[in-house]
Amino acid sequence: MGTSERSLRRWRAENGAVLEDQRPLVKPAVQKHALTEAEEAAILAFCNQEEYQSLPPSQIVPLLADKGVYLASESTFYRVLKKHEQLNHRGHAKTPRKATPPTSFTATGPNQVWTWDISYCPSLVRGQYWYLYLILDIYSRKIVAWEVHEEESGVLARQLVERALLRERCTQKPPVLHSDNGAPMKSYVLKARLAELGMLMSYNRPRVSNDNPYSESMFRTVKYCPAWPTKGFASLTTLREWMLAFEYGYNEQHLHSGINFVTPAARHRGCDQAVLTKRAQVYEEAKRQNPRRWSGKTRNWAVAAAVSLNPCKLEEMERNKIAFS
Repeated sequence: MGTSERSLRRWRAENGAVLEDQRPLVKPAVQKHALTEAEEAAILAFCNQEEYQSLPPSQIVPLLADKGVYLASESTFYRVLKKHEQLNHRGHAKTPRKATPPTSFTATGPNQVWTWDISYCPSLVRGQYWYLYLILDIYSRKIVAWEVHEEESGVLARQLVERALLRERCTQKPPVLHSDNGAPMKSYVLKARLAELGMLMSYNRPRVSNDNPYSESMFRTVKYCPAWPTKGFASLTTLREWMLAFEYGYNEQHLHSGINFVTPAARHRGCDQAVLTKRAQVYEEAKRQNPRRWSGKTRNWAVAAAVSLNPCKLEEMERNKIAFS
């Protein structure tokens, strides 16, 4: 019934019978300082004057005060206008609306949350591009899989995801796959296959590219690499060979700042703990040999914590958190 036990006891008489609800019979108390009908009419009259009809109460009240007139507070003006259904949106701007919070997932280990996207790669011919498909693990920042094709296609995206799952050996426990709202990402071919695999699909909010930050940052890293050809690639084969070399350098050699300067491959394999522990020992030994050079603790070489996609408020993260055993 949605009623507390205390309310039931209050409603019952001494003989156990339920008393009649007395609330509708009680007359509402009239506040001594409440506005009179004449005062409400005066507020409405001022607000509907040509001089003030396009202004909000936040401007009407100061303007009246400049003329030595005080009718009521700003909040009272708003309350009276709302009571008489005159508090409406004005102007050509759209009515403000509450923004939908972004999708949020938390990864505590590799192969729990993947993001992917497609980016243009220019050729030497103006107007001709190839398309780089790339899947990234947000926990380790590792490039899980990539391919370069001549077109954007849901079929090619489906094949890439299948190969990534086989490569990472997680077909029995697929990760969350997040992307934007592009046509290949929301194609029926891809969505049907992901549903068969039991893979949870997640998407950006409409027209909000910031909801896929890890993939966007990855493409920036690719295209701002010093070896990136500024004039474009000579052929599709050349581009694929370049990406093959970049993947190895990024995964196996690049020290990523987001994971405390270990390589994505080391964090993905779980080797980052040993690397960071060794660094901490080196720093402690250096401090022991020259303690006067250290005013406080040594650098924090702890393993990077769990990674969240679009982290929001703590209670919302707990509701959206994916449980991985």
